[in-house]
Amino acid sequence: MILQAHLHSLCLLMLYLATGYGQEGKFSGPLKPMTFSIYEGQEPSQIIFQFKANPPAVTFELTGETDNIFVIEREGLLYYNRALDRETRSTHNLQVAALDANGIIVEGPVPITIEVKDINDNRPTFLQSKYEGSVRQNSRPGKPFLYINATDLDDPATPNGQLYYQIVIQLPMINNVMYFQINNKTGAISLTREGSQELNPAKNPSYNLVISVKDMGGQSENSFSDTTSVDIIVTENIWKAPKPVEMVENSTDPHPIKITQVRWNDPGAQYSLVDKEKLPRFPFSIDQEGDIYVTQPLDREEKDAYVFYAVAKDEYGKPLSYPLEIHVKVKDINDNPPTCPSPVTVFEVQENERLGNSIGTLTAHDRDEENTANSFLNYRIVEQTPKLPMDGLFLIQTYAGMLQLAKQSLKKQDTPQYNLTIEVSDKDFKTLCFVQINIIDINDQIPIFEKSDYGNLTLAEDTNVGSTILTIQATDADEPFTGSSKILYHIEKGDSEGRLGVDTDPHTNTGYVIIKKPLDFETAAVSNIVFKAENPEPLVFGVTYNASSFAKFTLIVTDVNEAPQFSQHVFQAKVSEDVAIGTKVGNVTAKDPEGLDISYSLRRDTRGWLKIDHVTGEIFSVAPLDREAGSPYRVQVVATEVGGSSLSSVSEFHLILMDVNDNPPRLAKDYTGLFFCHPLSAPGSLIFEATDDDQHLFRGPHFTFSLGSGSLQNDWEVSKINGTHARLSTRHTDFEEREYVVLIRINDGGRPPLEGIVSLPVTFCSCVEGSCFRPAGHQTGIPTVGMAVGILLTTLLVIGIILAVVFIRIKKDKGKDNVESAQASEVKPLRS
Repeated sequence: MILQAHLHSLCLLMLYLATGYGQEGKFSGPLKPMTFSIYEGQEPSQIIFQFKANPPAVTFELTGETDNIFVIEREGLLYYNRALDRETRSTHNLQVAALDANGIIVEGPVPITIEVKDINDNRPTFLQSKYEGSVRQNSRPGKPFLYINATDLDDPATPNGQLYYQIVIQLPMINNVMYFQINNKTGAISLTREGSQELNPAKNPSYNLVISVKDMGGQSENSFSDTTSVDIIVTENIWKAPKPVEMVENSTDPHPIKITQVRWNDPGAQYSLVDKEKLPRFPFSIDQEGDIYVTQPLDREEKDAYVFYAVAKDEYGKPLSYPLEIHVKVKDINDNPPTCPSPVTVFEVQENERLGNSIGTLTAHDRDEENTANSFLNYRIVEQTPKLPMDGLFLIQTYAGMLQLAKQSLKKQDTPQYNLTIEVSDKDFKTLCFVQINIIDINDQIPIFEKSDYGNLTLAEDTNVGSTILTIQATDADEPFTGSSKILYHIEKGDSEGRLGVDTDPHTNTGYVIIKKPLDFETAAVSNIVFKAENPEPLVFGVTYNASSFAKFTLIVTDVNEAPQFSQHVFQAKVSEDVAIGTKVGNVTAKDPEGLDISYSLRRDTRGWLKIDHVTGEIFSVAPLDREAGSPYRVQVVATEVGGSSLSSVSEFHLILMDVNDNPPRLAKDYTGLFFCHPLSAPGSLIFEATDDDQHLFRGPHFTFSLGSGSLQNDWEVSKINGTHARLSTRHTDFEEREYVVLIRINDGGRPPLEGIVSLPVTFCSCVEGSCFRPAGHQTGIPTVGMAVGILLTTLLVIGIILAVVFIRIKKDKGKDNVESAQASEVKPLRS
């Protein structure tokens, strides 16, 4: 036995040395507190550490939670002889002490902690092989109604013990839609959004789910798993809107009064009401049992129906489901008397009204509910005033309120007005309404002129428009200030041109004949005018207008010499601007009212382009026309009587000139100052614009561009950008520092085409900060430096001489020194 122990120790020592555990500090060392982590399930006889003894210690002793697994050799070699199991013990607390030869502890004991690290050696298992639960239809999606649980003995702090739940099968599966979902970590089962909307116990009262659980967080193919079955019963949703409620208005019962209720599927819900209409007074409440109350009496006439919502929330204030719509209808009671449409209702009736005809309808109102006995009204006449020529002249339809003439036609001579008292009643209330009936005179009298002939009236044809030329008068025996007695005057004959009109004074029925259009001796020297007087109201049957309603007068217009009259205020013609001289470009016409001959002439022909035939009015060109100089060209035409008073009148003649292509292209602006910085580092380009003075269509000009000389092609090129712009580019960089003049040929493509050759001066110069630097040099007309100095000195000398003479005359006693001093003082600022 002793031999076997020695052999075992020898083997461990050899293993210890072979595996490198003899390295000082990593796998061996002095006795001190230490912690070791070892995976469970490893092969036994694994060396943990080699403790070194310090004299006088010669051996070691192991105590604590060894569980007959951990052993220490006399030489200090700590190892375990069986595989560890974390699920049995996750931590072993050991103590190691060093002993001398006599077995006495000389060092320690020190704590040694063995932590057993987990491996995935346990499969998860459900706590139940089968689960049962229930859920109500329309439950809120995502709210758990059932929890399932599985356990795993592995370390939950490692993936080995992290469980992952998953629904494997749902039966039945309708349209491949999942109605249920599970929280992968907690195992909480809830409805999906589709399940909340579509679960119906009438169609499928139960469902079965197969649920799996995996360790390793479900992320490893080598994870362990387990399955269980879940039976789910679908119960009916009791969160439903109640039936509409009817409440009698003005209830005298003690309030609040319970009128209906709502219930959530589970206890603990928090209920509230939401006013859909945002009323200033909301007479409803709900308690936490879901009972709904009306808190005060309702008035149907104030509001006949209410719509609001009941809401159920969880303990966190989140809605459990959709709100329920609550309808409350207020039932009517007869609590309102009839009301009259106005304090006095006024009707009018003509004095010849037939028996039975409607006079008018009295419409009373009742605020109670329409089309019920509470608002059904009866009408009855209780008094007529006056009772002339008899009582009972009127009757009223009992239910419709329509008044009719009952016994005989009315006459205004008997009384112009009747007053009726009418009783309006419903089943409980009575109200008196008052009606006034005015008798209207009928139009049975025609207007009669005070005289039928107003004689002759002579006027000059230039009498002002708007002048009153005659006053006429007719009378009507009907009631004054009514449509039956109002008179309107019309001209029936003699004024087909509408030159006259008649205004009526509404108070006196006097007619004033006025001139509406200018009189004309030439077309109507004598007019026999016939007036008709009539009423705006139609005459009664059997009465017609006769000769008494007509009158006449004769209008004599005297001649006045008038100026000629043009047929148009403005004459207009259109010709091409390149017409030949002498071409007829238009004509004007005028007539003299008296038939005299007319002579035509022109005014304001500022350019001298036109002449007019004095007799015919034809207009001709007498010089080249130019649209660009002005179009339309406007002149005045004068028509003058030949003989007589030589009166004249003026009209306008507008000559519109149509464009022809007669202007060559040119540069749109002055392009002096174009430059390139010398020397060129790369070919450069400049952009220029062309234009011409001709008229262009909507698309604008379409110029083409080319170099004006073939000798320029080696140095320059020109390219078109659009119809008006082109780019001038250098072909190389080897240019001298000087000015170049580039000729550009521009063609307008017109009919006929015109082209122009323009010059673009381009300077190659040294640049300073991007600007062209040109050293000063002699230019034509500019004096040289020497000339400038000579001019300056000559000017100074002349000024000095003038100043000297002045000072000599003022101060004769001063000598030449004073003069020179004065001269120097004057010259000095000029030199500064």
